[in-house]
Formats: sequence, C-alpha cells, structure tokens
Amino acid sequence: MEKKIYFHDTDCGGVVYYSNYLKYLEEARTEFIEKKGIKVQDFLHAVRKCNITYKSPARYGDVLNVETKIKEITAAQIIFEQAIYHKSDKRLIVEAETSLVSLNKDFKPSPIPDEIKIKL
Repeated sequence: MEKKIYFHDTDCGGVVYYSNYLKYLEEARTEFIEKKGIKVQDFLHAVRKCNITYKSPARYGDVLNVETKIKEITAAQIIFEQAIYHKSDKRLIVEAETSLVSLNKDFKPSPIPDEIKIKL
C-alpha cells in the first residue's frame, strides 16, 4: 500500500507522529484482507498485540510503501509481518508484527472461520 504524508500526519518537528504509523499499518492490513476477497466487516476481529520498531523518520511530503504479509495463522489468530519503507530511497521506516484474534458475536476469541482461512 502506498501512503503519502500530509501535514496533519506530522508533529511540530515536521516528522510523522509515532502513533500515526499504527494507522498506516491498520490500513495496509485492511487492504491486504480485502484483496483476498474478505469483507473486513464480515470478519469480527481485534488487534491482540502489536510490536513495532521505529527505524527512521518520515516527513511531510514523503511517499511510503507499507508491505504486509502473513507470518502465521493459528486456530484463532493471524500474525502479520509489516514494514514501512520510504518509496524513493527504500529506507526502512518501521518494522512491525501484529496479531489479530478472531472473535465471536460476544467478543470472545473463537476459531477463524474456514472460509476466511481458505482465502488467506
């Protein structure tokens, strides 16, 4: 996924505010899931854990590439590996590993539906 950095993404120092990277990672996971033919609203899930390492700052006007891939699928979790790179110089900005847990209608962990696993 490509992401252009706007002024509202930055802090008073002109760099991307650290929590905004979580939004970019979320957007990229959503794009990844939807490209697999899964409607995100039809798959109830929540972020269980996110480990993120900040490597280099991004600034206003930069264009970033957010790469997303599945590391592992368990009975009730999908673990994603993600990385954000500066588009033009390929500099690594952020590395992250995020775990999503499948939920039932009562918001309790439940197995990932088979039709979702097949598409992933």
